[in-house]
Amino acid sequence: MNGLNKGVGKVEVTLKWDPSPLGAPAHDLDIIAGVYTADDPYGQPAYLVHFDSRSPDGTITLNRDSRTGQGFGYDEAMTFELDRLAPTYTRVVVGVPIQQGGGRRTFGDIANAGFRIREGHVDLAQEDFTPYSDATAVTVVEFSRDGTGGWEYRLVGRGFDTDPQSFTTLMGAQHA
Repeated sequence: MNGLNKGVGKVEVTLKWDPSPLGAPAHDLDIIAGVYTADDPYGQPAYLVHFDSRSPDGTITLNRDSRTGQGFGYDEAMTFELDRLAPTYTRVVVGVPIQQGGGRRTFGDIANAGFRIREGHVDLAQEDFTPYSDATAVTVVEFSRDGTGGWEYRLVGRGFDTDPQSFTTLMGAQHA
């Protein structure tokens, strides 16, 4: 994953995966968004959006939250109205951790896991998690303001081996 693309406004990030085998604990993947200020773009997020919630100003909303991966197509969805986000916020990092309630699981343990980024009816990106088979969490996309105040996105694809709570403190850190 890489590349930089400019001029996005209202974007949806969706997540899919196959349910766990019969009798096995359910696979639960989550979309998490960390929102960062211009004063601290690589520090701790100003706030997080995850687990059936929305941002304080309503610009980022988790619309669908699946705990099993059951259903057709994309099971979990988060909407970003970047063009409405206050100028104080200059960076949004989106990541996907795997809940570890039934024992340690990696993306290699979960069949057909992937994500899609759309603006309207146009797919901006569609990837799977195959390159991150040893990871328990992955950052997938970073949205950032450009010099004119518009938004651009960059696929980041960075794997982590950590629990979901720790991931929220690491996902926006600057990487080499």
